[in-house]
Amino acid sequence: MQRFGFNIRANRFRIERVVAGRTSGSAVLLWSPAHLSLRDSRTLNLALDPPGPVEPGDGAHLLISRGRRRYRLPLALERLAEGGGQLLTATATLRGPGADGAGFRLADGVWRMTVVTTEGGRRRRRGIRMDKEPPLPPTPTVRHAPDPGTGALIRVVRCRTGRAALQVTRPQPRAELVRFTPRGDGGTVHGRLVAVGPGGWRAEAVRRRDGVVVPVQASWEGPEFTLQLPLGAMAGAGRGQWVWDFRLLREPGRGRGPAELPVGRWLTDVRNPAAAFPAPFRVFALPCGSLVRAHAHLTKTGAFAVTCLDLTEDSHLTENTRRTGIAHRTETSHRAETSHLTETS
Repeated sequence: MQRFGFNIRANRFRIERVVAGRTSGSAVLLWSPAHLSLRDSRTLNLALDPPGPVEPGDGAHLLISRGRRRYRLPLALERLAEGGGQLLTATATLRGPGADGAGFRLADGVWRMTVVTTEGGRRRRRGIRMDKEPPLPPTPTVRHAPDPGTGALIRVVRCRTGRAALQVTRPQPRAELVRFTPRGDGGTVHGRLVAVGPGGWRAEAVRRRDGVVVPVQASWEGPEFTLQLPLGAMAGAGRGQWVWDFRLLREPGRGRGPAELPVGRWLTDVRNPAAAFPAPFRVFALPCGSLVRAHAHLTKTGAFAVTCLDLTEDSHLTENTRRTGIAHRTETSHRAETSHLTETS
């Protein structure tokens, strides 16, 4: 069912791109920008090199439209010191679905961008040309990043006609990691829900490879949650070093939406969170007297995980081995000395 909904969504975006990219059949109607960028799905920056002289106050603006919804963004005239050229510039704050605050609120879909100017007493409308995006070299950040506050993804896309448009994708339900606070006897995971309502959630730690589950104590304050790491139960679930993932599970019959949300740092422009946010190994002294070495970290995909090992058990084994070795060496030495004394006598 989820894949079926994704296919419908992709087809709708494809149709809306065709509508947003339509022109009158003339490539002259597309204007090549000096600069066009969108950062973190929020800040739109545009700079245009006008084909002719532009006078202040001629009403030049950028029109962002989808159906009957329209937003008008005035274009400011900037004169360049070198060469006496001109630029029409604009900066706008965009807001995707579910966002609060000032800015242009764009619903899920493809939005058309049109530059409106006055030339020779006549109103002219042009689209913005967008060349095919070349493949990016390996960089620490991705080309398109979601809004870190809401999770909505807004990006500049190229239509078949070469016209630039804005594609808005509504946020997906997430359990977003905010921070991890270590203590001497454990640690606390701070997070928040994105695009899904609170209430009816429980948390658990899942051991990789065999799926052993340990309940996790969770506290809630609206969409924000805190998880107390059950290091004692995790380390006591089996001998050796294991990796544990964390997730939120919805209680049966409590609301709509996904039944499971993995905890992680999902709303980021970092390509490899594991390399960008390194974390050290720590030794925790639990109230029960155990020593546990734990490594709370992010994986390459952004998932939050904890690697833990019970050092108390290893220290007991090491001590028993040391004592056994001492006893063995003492017994061997005693036998050799007795044999030597027997031969001498």
